[in-house]
Amino acid sequence: MNFPLYIAKKIYSDQGDKRKVSRPAIRIATIGVAIGLAVMIVTVSVVLGFKHTIRDKVVGFGSHIQVHNILNYNGGDPHPICANDSLMKVISHLDGVAHAERFSMTQGILKTDEDFLGVAFKGIAAEYDTTFLSQHITEGSIPQFSDSASHYKLLISKMIADKLRLKAGDKLYGYFIDNEDVRTRKFTISGIYQTNMTRFDETLCFTDLYTANKLNGWTENQATGIEVLVKDFKHLDATANVFIDNVNRTSDEQGNALTTETIYELYPQVFSWLELLDINVWIILALMVCVAGFTMISGLLIIILERTQMIGILKALGARNKTVRHTFLWFSVFIISQGLFWGNIVGIGIVLLQQYTGLIALDPQTYYVSEAPMELNLPLIAMINVATLLICVFVLIAPSYLISHIHPAKSMRYE
Repeated sequence: MNFPLYIAKKIYSDQGDKRKVSRPAIRIATIGVAIGLAVMIVTVSVVLGFKHTIRDKVVGFGSHIQVHNILNYNGGDPHPICANDSLMKVISHLDGVAHAERFSMTQGILKTDEDFLGVAFKGIAAEYDTTFLSQHITEGSIPQFSDSASHYKLLISKMIADKLRLKAGDKLYGYFIDNEDVRTRKFTISGIYQTNMTRFDETLCFTDLYTANKLNGWTENQATGIEVLVKDFKHLDATANVFIDNVNRTSDEQGNALTTETIYELYPQVFSWLELLDINVWIILALMVCVAGFTMISGLLIIILERTQMIGILKALGARNKTVRHTFLWFSVFIISQGLFWGNIVGIGIVLLQQYTGLIALDPQTYYVSEAPMELNLPLIAMINVATLLICVFVLIAPSYLISHIHPAKSMRYE
């Protein structure tokens, strides 16, 4: 039988302990561990939820990988590629690809009777995955986009609708300037979306691929590029390497050189900003572990001082310093475990409460979300629990050596 573990259980389960200091010290240490763990769980859940929410919104507008003309790196006028069935088939059958869709971009001005606004028109066709847009529709509906006819339907953001004072069903004119030639098109607002991603919401409208191509003076098979959704975002880099090997520096049927960019390369500022959040997480985790560790150290020292007579008796009966130290370390494990138990209940409870109620609201203009996003990652929470337990026990090893300085003869007279 493990003697230190047996003695520690007896001490910890002794509810008749009348000591005036040790029990409050145990409670304070338990509360310290619980608060530290709860804060860590909430922090990690918020950061994960925020990063994944923003990432999904950026991917919703730009997909995981884009194939386009290499001349577009030079800026200026957009250069199309020949996105015919042959190229689409090749891309769709590459390893890791879940879906491929064409898109064309053009610039124009939306004008009402009272105001006007410069916007970007993104032309998409029937194969375009509108799941993301459907999740953020606030008014109206998504039109049936086409690559063979112009329906002159527009899907605009709520930010654009508010600036131009538009609603679903309204009609307005779009003006397009090309080589000093101004072309006018009359559009109908089919739907309004809101993602709270300002850099997209303030300028981006969706229309037919056919319309965008005609405004650019392109043929039916041409497009600004091809957006690719991968099967598993975790394997994005591996899929990107497949595109580098099979697509980059190749040419389409019209001789245009192709290149690819991942979502990280298309929007580096957004993902660099998200990576900075990881630094904040590590700082908070370190601070909370320090809080839990210091409360446990102070609690253990108080318990050792109040158990001086017991330590002396154990030594007088032949117990070695190592055995007595292990007894108090096991005692500390029980305290830490109880703190972890309550910390998990509080931390996970807060996360679930926010997920189901959205109690904590945020300014979408600043944070890109209307409520604090939280993502519950149970394997990561389990790792935090184990790490907290091990670190707290580790920092208690040095204070436990105080037991070596307690002499049996002197401890008998200790009050």
